[in-house]
Parts: sequence; C-alpha cells; structure tokens
Amino acid sequence: MILSIESSCDDSAIAITEIKTKKLLFHKKISQELEHSIYGGVVPELAARLHAETLPKILEECQPYFKDLKAVAVTSTPGLAVTLIEGVTMAKAISIALDIPLIGVNHLIGHIYSLFIEQDTLFPVTVLLVSGGHTQVMEVSSLEDIKTVAKSMDDSFGESFDKVAKMMGLGYPGGPLIQDLAKDGDRKQYNFTIPLSQSPLLAFSYSGLKNAVRLAIEKSETDDYKDIAASFEHIASAHLIQKLKKYFKTSSPKTFAIVGGASANLYLRSQIEELLKPYNAPLLLSELKYCSDNAAMIGRVAVEMFEKGMFSTLEGLDISSRSQL
Repeated sequence: MILSIESSCDDSAIAITEIKTKKLLFHKKISQELEHSIYGGVVPELAARLHAETLPKILEECQPYFKDLKAVAVTSTPGLAVTLIEGVTMAKAISIALDIPLIGVNHLIGHIYSLFIEQDTLFPVTVLLVSGGHTQVMEVSSLEDIKTVAKSMDDSFGESFDKVAKMMGLGYPGGPLIQDLAKDGDRKQYNFTIPLSQSPLLAFSYSGLKNAVRLAIEKSETDDYKDIAASFEHIASAHLIQKLKKYFKTSSPKTFAIVGGASANLYLRSQIEELLKPYNAPLLLSELKYCSDNAAMIGRVAVEMFEKGMFSTLEGLDISSRSQL
C-alpha cells in the first residue's frame, strides 16, 4: 500500500491506496473553508497552522495500515509554500520512521489522475484543467508525456469565480456560490466581452473580465447580483469554449476530460458536452468528490510512479510553489 498526503492549499487529506488493485482503502479530507471564508480567500499562514493540527489527527487513523506500506507519497509542487512544507515534512518523517521510499507528486498531475481513481488509465486524452490556481489545456499521452498547449496569462478560471464572489460579499469558496446565484439569473443581461476574442493567441485571460464585473457590481443593486453572476459564468465559460474550438481546428479531440476544482461547475460541463458532440469524443469527468484537492488522486499517481521506480530522496525532495507541465 501507499500512503499519500495532500496539503498544497487549504485541504488536509491523507489516503491509503493498494498498489496491485489501485483500490482506495482509506481517504479522509478536512476542509478549511469555514476558517478562510471570513477573509474571502485562503490565508496561507492560517492554512499552514491548520494543516499542522489536522494532518497528525488523520494520520493516527492510518496506523493499522503502517505495516503494509511500501511507500509514502506527498504533493511537493505546485501550491502554497507554507502549506506544502507541512505535508512534505510529515512524509519525510514517515519515510524515515518506517524505512520506506518517498515519492514527490506534482499536484497538477494529481488532478489528471483524479479521473482514474480505482481505475486503469485511459490515454491519450486532451485535458482541460480548471482550478483556483490554474487554467490550462494539456495533451496527455502517459505519466511522462504531458504537453501543455494553452494556459492562462493571468487569473485562472476558478480564481475569477472566487474574486467575483468576494466582490459581491458572498464568501469563500466562490465557485459554488456563484453557480447557485447564477441559476436564477439572466445570462444575457450583462454583455461582458469575451476575453481575447480577437486574439490569435491560444491562451486564457480573466483579469479583464473580472474588472468588467467589478464595474457592473459597483453600479448595481444587490437584486442584480444574480444576473451579474449568470452573465459572468456564461462569458467565463464561453472564453474557454472559444479557445478550445480554435485548438480543435488543428487537433480534433479523441477523448476529452475536465479536471480540477472548477470542473465541478455544471454550466461549464454542459457547454463542454455541446462542444464535443460534432467530434463524437467521450467526456471524462472525475467524481465530484475528487474534483477538488484530495489525497486519493495523489495516491493514484503514486501507484504508477512506484511501479516505474520514480522515487525521491530525502535531500532531493524540495517544495516548489510554482511548476509547469
């Protein structure tokens, strides 16, 4: 079995995955959303302190599995430096105490493998990653063959939802709050401009849209928020669809997937489904409980890394707040 740890942002999670069957034997996640909601976003130092309190408590529940562990895996990049270090420090301690190998996992690859928890992989696949920190399109042929073909130039898709929710005083995390508010709104009420619509660049940008929404909020009443939310959600998704259409002109999708915390957005899912119909490309989705950060996806990557002998050394495993795929 492999024990995996996730602490890249504001979710403390540990999982136990059986290597041979890929079965998830244990998974527990403690969210910090309540603690951060009063600030309208994640406070890194508070997140680190909460990880230091909660991770050891979850680890206690894993003791019955210790004798069967063959490795310990941990998210080492990307993420918040002060929170990554909590998980990495714990993983190194476990590696030393139990004399088992250490595996450092890239969080973004973890999101890709959230599609395959307790399953075999299905490659190649075109992946759209939409989360609080990243928006990018990747061509994934294998664990070691991942090519990024488009990414955000500034704010991410998920980050823009959080910031719009904060402007409206809704709280954190913003994705579910904006989605709920948008259900009763008019998506055409506010004619926000689709970002980079005239640009030949295969890239994403949400800073301009975020600013347009801010101006609309400042001129509106609270009763208008549902229409602003609906119009924003529509344009934020339309931006992704427009750039994907552009990419598909040169590279038709055979299999397509959406991963990351913001992949739980139901409107985006429906728009992607419509986009894929002409291509007869199946759409892969993670279970909703595995869309956001979790240790099960880290464990699933770690199983493959274990089988390929892709281990880290105690001295060589360092955290990195930023990384590219």
